[in-house]
Amino acid sequence: MWDYTDKVKDHFFNPRNVGVIEDADGVGEVGSLACGDSLKLMFKLDQDGKIADAKFQTFGCGSAIATSSVLTEMIKGKTLEEAEQLTNKDIADYLGGLPEQKMHCSVMGYEALQAAIENHRSGGTKTRQLEGKVICTCFGVTEKEIEHVVRENNLETVEDVTNYCKAGGGCRSCHSDIEMIIAKVRGTSEQAVATTEQSDAPAAAKPLTNIQKIKLIEQTLNQQIRPALQVDGGDLELIDVIGDKVVIAFRGMCAHCNVAEFTMTEVVEKKLREFVSPQIVVEEHKQ
Repeated sequence: MWDYTDKVKDHFFNPRNVGVIEDADGVGEVGSLACGDSLKLMFKLDQDGKIADAKFQTFGCGSAIATSSVLTEMIKGKTLEEAEQLTNKDIADYLGGLPEQKMHCSVMGYEALQAAIENHRSGGTKTRQLEGKVICTCFGVTEKEIEHVVRENNLETVEDVTNYCKAGGGCRSCHSDIEMIIAKVRGTSEQAVATTEQSDAPAAAKPLTNIQKIKLIEQTLNQQIRPALQVDGGDLELIDVIGDKVVIAFRGMCAHCNVAEFTMTEVVEKKLREFVSPQIVVEEHKQ
């Protein structure tokens, strides 16, 4: 049982500013339904350039709801310049603290705010843009993001990083890369170097035999996809492989999830096309 403060409980059970601003001046979207947490933050400016209203929609745990709620309260009345100075630590502190394992929710709030401000200023995309090399492929976390949370929160271990941004919480193949980033940021290694591009899944030889293809599909599912689903109580099972058609069945929480189809096409199918073959088509087994 997580040890939540009274303020966290209050903002979870009585969230403020839930909803949509139709003519929002800034919109930021971060996270992924497939990974268990997603946040859409919107704000409206007044004639003086201050945030007059802020609303959010979120999919996630109690901490995700509470941090989103309190963030909308914190930014009201601030200019964009003032709002963008807020850190994830400010959000957590305002709530009286969060369990270490839930600090990633405060980081998600920080990222949504930065994305919304950037959306207002550039008129561009509303979603968080990945900058730099992706280190954690399970959760799509980049080297720059890991460097940021390590520096801003004085993190020291891989477990710390996982708590703050989920990186390393899946297949764990990126742990050595995360350790190197921590060493580089904290200056504990004289010759800390940028991580080299590598993949946990072996390159698919051309052409693949059917047995090779099945083994590669199994390895990709087990290392790149299943760990991320299992974090939130879900899972999947490989049912059959027929040519380029891969048949799967969702298990656990995923079996009853209303975004299972999104997960199948946007997560499972894309990963298999990346690591196995661009011709892969994924279908769900209907019992």
